This record gives sequence, C-alpha cells and structure tokens, in this order.
Amino acid sequence: MSQTKTAAPSGRGPYFDLSNLKGDLFGGLTAGIVALPLALAFGEASGAGPIAGLWGAIFVGLFAALFGGTGSQVSGPTGPMVVVFAGLYAALGGSPTLVFAAVILAGLLQIVFGVLKFGQYVKLVPYPVISGFMSGIGVIIIALQLSRLFGHEPDGGGTIPAFAAVPGAVMDPNMAALAIGAVTLAIVFSWPKKFAAYVPGPLAALVVGTLVSLVLPGAPVLGDIPTGLPQFVLPMFSTDTALVVLEAAFILAVLGSIDSLLTSLVADNMTRTRHDSDKELIGQGIGNAFAGLFGAIPGAGATMRTVINIRSGGRTRISGMAHALVLLAIVLSLGPLASQIPHAVLAGILVKVGVDTIDMSYLKRAHKGPRWDLALMVLVLGLTVFVDLITAVAVGVVLAALAFIKKLADDQIAAVQEPTPRQTSEEEVQILSRSGGRIMLFDFGGPLSFGAAADLGHHVRSRAGGKVEVIVLDFSRVPFVDVSAVRAVETIMEDARDAGKQVYLTGMSPDVGALLDRFATGLPGAGSTKFGNRIEALQTALERLNEKPDAVPAG
Repeated sequence: MSQTKTAAPSGRGPYFDLSNLKGDLFGGLTAGIVALPLALAFGEASGAGPIAGLWGAIFVGLFAALFGGTGSQVSGPTGPMVVVFAGLYAALGGSPTLVFAAVILAGLLQIVFGVLKFGQYVKLVPYPVISGFMSGIGVIIIALQLSRLFGHEPDGGGTIPAFAAVPGAVMDPNMAALAIGAVTLAIVFSWPKKFAAYVPGPLAALVVGTLVSLVLPGAPVLGDIPTGLPQFVLPMFSTDTALVVLEAAFILAVLGSIDSLLTSLVADNMTRTRHDSDKELIGQGIGNAFAGLFGAIPGAGATMRTVINIRSGGRTRISGMAHALVLLAIVLSLGPLASQIPHAVLAGILVKVGVDTIDMSYLKRAHKGPRWDLALMVLVLGLTVFVDLITAVAVGVVLAALAFIKKLADDQIAAVQEPTPRQTSEEEVQILSRSGGRIMLFDFGGPLSFGAAADLGHHVRSRAGGKVEVIVLDFSRVPFVDVSAVRAVETIMEDARDAGKQVYLTGMSPDVGALLDRFATGLPGAGSTKFGNRIEALQTALERLNEKPDAVPAG
C-alpha cells in the first residue's frame, strides 16, 4: 500500500529546505511570470506607475518569503491593497514622501502585530464580513477600470467618480482601446485551462493585447518605464498630514494582515501544512517597510499566485523568493518593451481580477443560508464600496458579534424557561415530581453571556413564584462567568431571600465559585447551600421540605 507523504509544518526543520528545490524553482518561475502583468496593472491602477507595482512585487515577495511563516506563499501587490493605496495616493496628491511614509508605517505596524501575536485574532472575523469586503473590493477594482477600457481615465479618485465617468467614456470611446480591451477580456475570461499550465491567461492577454496595439495604433500606452534600481525615498510628514498618514497606515496594515493570513489558510489546505500567523505578519511587515523605503506599492499574500506556485510544485520559502528574483531580472532588462503596453490591456486584466475577487461561490448559495448572514454581507459590501474598508469591517464585526450574542442569549433564556430542564435524568424528574412543585431546578445550559444576564433574574423570578420554596441553580455547564452574570445571580439570590425562599448552588467549577464568592455580596456562605452535583442538591432540598410539618408526603 502506498503512503502519501505529508509536508512538515512550515517553521520546522531547516530554514532553507532544499529537498524540493526543483519544484520550488519551477513554482517560483511560474508565479513570477503570472505576477508580471498583474504587478504592472496594479502599479498603473495605484497611481504610482507600473514600475512601482513591479518593485512592490519584488520587495514584498522577497522579504515576506524570507522572513514569513507560510512556506509556499507568494506575496506582492493585491487588489485590496491597491484600492487603499490608490485612495491614499490621490488624497495626498501623489507626494512620495507622504505616501510611502504610510507604507513604511504600515509595515512597521504589521511587525508589531506579529510580535504581539495578533495573528490568531484574524480567525475571529466572521465569514460574511470577509466575503462582503472582498466582494466590495472586487466591485471597486472593476469600477476603476471601466473607463480605461474605452480609452479614458476616471475623473478623480473613489468609486462614485469612477462610476460617474463611465457614461461619458461609453459615449466617446477610443475605438483602438476598446478593441484592445475587448480582446484582452476575451482572452482572460476564456483562456483554456490546458493552455494555462504552460502560458497563464493574464500573460497571454498582455502579449496579444500589446501586439494588437501595434496593428491598431492610437490607444493610450504606459510610456517610458524607468529601468535600473529604485531610488531611496525619505519618508516625511507634517502635523497637517499626520492623521491621514496614520489612518492610511493602519488600514493598510490591518487589510494586508487579513489578506495575507487568509491566503495562508488556503496554502495550508493545499499543502497540508500549518503556517505561523505571527511570523507571517512579521515577514509581510518587513516586506512592506522595504517597499515603502524604495517607492514601491505595498502588498500582501496573493491567493492566485500562491495557488499557481503550489500547483507548479512550490512548497518552501525558496519558491516565493525565486518568484521575486524572476521579476527582478525582468525589471532590470525589459523596461523598454513594457512601455508599449496599452492601458486597456491592463484594465482588462484587472477586470478579471475584480470578478475573481467577488465571492461568487457564496452569492450563489446565500439564499440557502441564514438571511441575517446575507444581509450582513451585503451591508459590508455596500460600506466597502461607498464608504471605506475599515468602517465596513468594523461595522460588520460589531454587528456579527451582537447577533451572535443575541442568539446565544435567546438560547440561554429558552433553557431557563423550559418546564423540564435539559438533560434531566429519571431520578431528577422523580424528585421534582415528589416535591409537589416546591422545588424549581434551573439548568443554565452553557456560558452565561452578558446578553442573557439582563433578563435572567426576571425569568427566574416569574417561574419561581407561587409555592416554590427551593430554587436550585445548576452551573454544571457554565465554564466561566463575567461581571454581568455575577450580578444576575446576585439579583436572583436577593429576590429569593426577600421572598423567603432558599437557593441551592450546584455544579460550580472552582473558577466560577471563586468569582461568585469574591464579587457577589448577596450570595450565602459556603456550606449546605452549595453542592457538587444537582442530584445531591435536589435530594437535600426534598429531605428538608419533608421535615416541615406541612410537608408533601415523599411517596
């Protein structure tokens, strides 16, 4: 029987694993070829120029692979990062010292995120929120390229001006650009998979579209692209621009972290490895900091390029570094050829990127899931497109958390309101029946959230009225409590004391019991009112009731 060899988790073993050198080199070469047209397109879309996109792919790709925590990941400019960077570039008037100061600061923030071990918290962002902002970014990318397909540039920055410029571009098209854009779109959307293994669709579109432009002249082209090494950019900002730079840096850092770690999860699933989230953030931060120092646009883990790298044999950090070195060789030698690439070609490639960024798989199945999740996804999408990314994610996370707490609280209240507690044994049912309704058992059924705490006392009070003399509160399935829950229990105790009822506490863990003892002033002291399990509590309650002169017979 043959055995499948599973790759060792990244971060273990030798720092440079040469056991898969051939696969890593071929994967890096393939990913570099695919990254070339995307880097040019992202650089042009950012406003900093196509050469800034290439250098962004080189710096981020090299250093994120060298210092990161996901062996097979390929990093570089991505749609989400370019959208934010383009807005920053426009807001700061294209001033290199200000724009790239934000990029450097974003990289430093990512390093801090990694050192403080924030990587694990990305997993707490709900999927509808991720789907909504990724789909919104896809819409923004498409909107920014529509006018360029017709040979025009959108007026101003932002999604609304980009949409507003489309009717004018359609009414007055540059026919050469339109034809080139149509050819590009046809190639990237219909390129056969059997050819993609040898020549990626974006690269084919880049070559064919540029050749068509030689036959149909007149379409706007990139123009002169500088070759050689990039120049050092000294970051500077004043008190007037500090707030804008800091805000943009924070957005870039958070977005780049989310984008990279989501790609790391994809790489884990494909390679059966486990990435180091915090180390990955440090690597991405180093890459972005170097990119900013040399006037390159920021980047993150790129899902499509990572998948292509893995499918081509890449498994270790060598593949990501090889991808960057391939681009370095290209940028040092082929700059003059790239100057003839039409804007419409890059626009067509980016439209395909935008469509792929939209979460079509979720949208097709959204009607089968909870309506709230779909509504949340649409809300985040709308905020992403028409407001900004941080607002969209922040609102989405807060609403998702509140919705989850509400559902948890409803379930906890429902458990308290049920006539027969959940998971009640036959012996417990018999004891409750023999008590004649004078014992009431409440099984909290799980962690006591602050969402349920507000109404908990009311529901216990309403059900424990009348002839109930003993209230048994079961904490067996309560692993922890917070201050809100302690206050709710304290309220129950005070109400019972005022009504002349006894309260028995059972099943408390040491941590829960210690917090209740320290914090709740209305709780009775230790002793006969606390029990290790609820059978013992119910039996004791029934015995004490039977000792009273007017007790209900126990049989």
